[in-house]
Amino acid sequence: MWAAVRRSVRLRILLIALLPLLIVLPLLLLTAVKSWTTRFDEVLIAKVHSELTIANQHLAGLLANRGAAIEALAASAAFQATPPAERQAFLESVRRKLGFDFLYFTTKGQGWPVISGALAGHTQSAIDIFSADDLNGISPELAARAQISLVPTKAAVATDRKGESRGMVVHAAAVAPGGALVGGVLLNRNLDFIDQMNELVYPYGSLTEGTATLFLEDVRISTNVRLFEDVRAIGTRVSAIVRGRVLDEGRIWLDRAFVVNDWYVSAYEPIVDSFGKRVGMLYVGFLEAGFADAKRRTLYQIALTFLVVVLISVPILLRWGRGIFKPLERIDGVIRAVEQGDLGARVNLAAKEDEISRVANHLDSLLDQLQEREKRLRGWADVLESRVTERTEDLEAANRQLEQTTRQLILSEKLAAIGEITAGVAHEINNPLAVIQGNFDVVRDDLGPRGDSLRTEFSLIQEQIQAIHILVTKLLRFARPEEYADAGTGHDPNVLIGETLPLVQHLLGGAKIEVTLDLQARGMVAINQTELQQVLVNLLINAIQAMPDGGTLYIATADLVAGHVQISVRDTGLGIDPEVLPRIFDPFFTTKKALGTGLGLSISKTLITRASGTIEVASVQGQGSRFEIDLPTIQG
Repeated sequence: MWAAVRRSVRLRILLIALLPLLIVLPLLLLTAVKSWTTRFDEVLIAKVHSELTIANQHLAGLLANRGAAIEALAASAAFQATPPAERQAFLESVRRKLGFDFLYFTTKGQGWPVISGALAGHTQSAIDIFSADDLNGISPELAARAQISLVPTKAAVATDRKGESRGMVVHAAAVAPGGALVGGVLLNRNLDFIDQMNELVYPYGSLTEGTATLFLEDVRISTNVRLFEDVRAIGTRVSAIVRGRVLDEGRIWLDRAFVVNDWYVSAYEPIVDSFGKRVGMLYVGFLEAGFADAKRRTLYQIALTFLVVVLISVPILLRWGRGIFKPLERIDGVIRAVEQGDLGARVNLAAKEDEISRVANHLDSLLDQLQEREKRLRGWADVLESRVTERTEDLEAANRQLEQTTRQLILSEKLAAIGEITAGVAHEINNPLAVIQGNFDVVRDDLGPRGDSLRTEFSLIQEQIQAIHILVTKLLRFARPEEYADAGTGHDPNVLIGETLPLVQHLLGGAKIEVTLDLQARGMVAINQTELQQVLVNLLINAIQAMPDGGTLYIATADLVAGHVQISVRDTGLGIDPEVLPRIFDPFFTTKKALGTGLGLSISKTLITRASGTIEVASVQGQGSRFEIDLPTIQG
């Protein structure tokens, strides 16, 4: 067979035409489909993993919120002013307002690390498991709420238990005068909490409708997984394989799993209590069936498409192949005839615009074509040499630019180090400030009624302490914006301008510059607070430096149509050279030489553009410059 293929042009052309379509293409298609299905599954796992992260952050947020609420109550004047005899009644009224299931004052640790930590001076919050006796000691109603009947569940670990009487509690304690203030929220049957988590992980309009669950060990104590349309699967249990991976081994589960009565793309992670024990699990996931059906439909469509392409393409390829090997067979027959002495034999092909016809009818023109191509090659060689020279010069210029960029980056690293030092200094100020505040409170409490005559002085001291605290907080926000990120919320530009001016007050104080404010905007801008402050500080510093002999600094805000706010910063300084103006937003471009990095306006434009806004500049040399920021507002 292979010998016949080597001798026959016809067979080789047919193989060349059909081999890629019938063998190579199917192999490539199978490889691509396998890679696609693998990637498809990886995308689903990555999606559920990110959803688990959101759910975990929501649970952590609940812990932090409850701890902060307890700490704020313990530090409140109302609590500290309540007599011990009336304290429990006061706490009961506050408990309902704050949404706690229990709230009490104690002087004993009671064996809970959270309470012991609070008595030692540290506010703490954690997940703890309360026994039925613990809950009954707090409130019989709370113990009744925690009771859950176990529902037989497919694939779960076999058990003789009929119910779960323990309660999973968000347990928080804070330092209070003379003891600790303790509060908690029962998570058993806490449907509001689990529904809020589900709405956060799977908001309305998202690609999937998922579910979220809180487990006490392997029992669902709060979930929106359904047994039936209106019946939640509270009391059902997790499958044995998931329990072994998450509870016994302490590992995160990211895979498909059987949930109650169907297969889900699932993510589980262990929940650890204040004793460091794994006591439960947090779960999010979505039904696998819809994605599996979509995958099958896609594979069917690919297979059907391939079959249709083959049925249409093979006849066309065979026809095209015949148009190639028929003329070649005629040429071969003529050559054989000439070898046998038939000098009058001719191919007699009709003139066509194809390669075979040109070979048969214009063979003598090849030498002329080769000579012409040689000339063209010489010309291309000269052009190539000149282009190499030009590229060499461009490379040298690029190297010089790279050296300049490297120097600028080193300077940027120094500026970053200065920011770290600023943040460190701010933290160091906070420590003695806290000592001053504490001792001031002790002195004021110790004087009691005797200090009434110094009330005015005390108020002034308290105001100055608060002013220092606010200034330190602003420095920290400016130096470490990532720690104070608040994306997704609107901010009042007028308030941000008021908070930014103190950051450049040291520059204004040494210059004869008058600041004029015209803050008319009412919209809330959709940008990170610290990023907008960074932009404003940069513009204000540039404006101050543009007025070395003094002048007027105008800052204005106004509402624009279509839900936008405009922030204007205008100075009466030196202005910008018209030749320089188009380049001021370029990275590393500066006219300040050693005094500037050339990054301020470039970074400012990047931050504004990332917030879907614009920044524009207009300047008249000798009369000043005006920067206008246009930002979208948060729509209510």
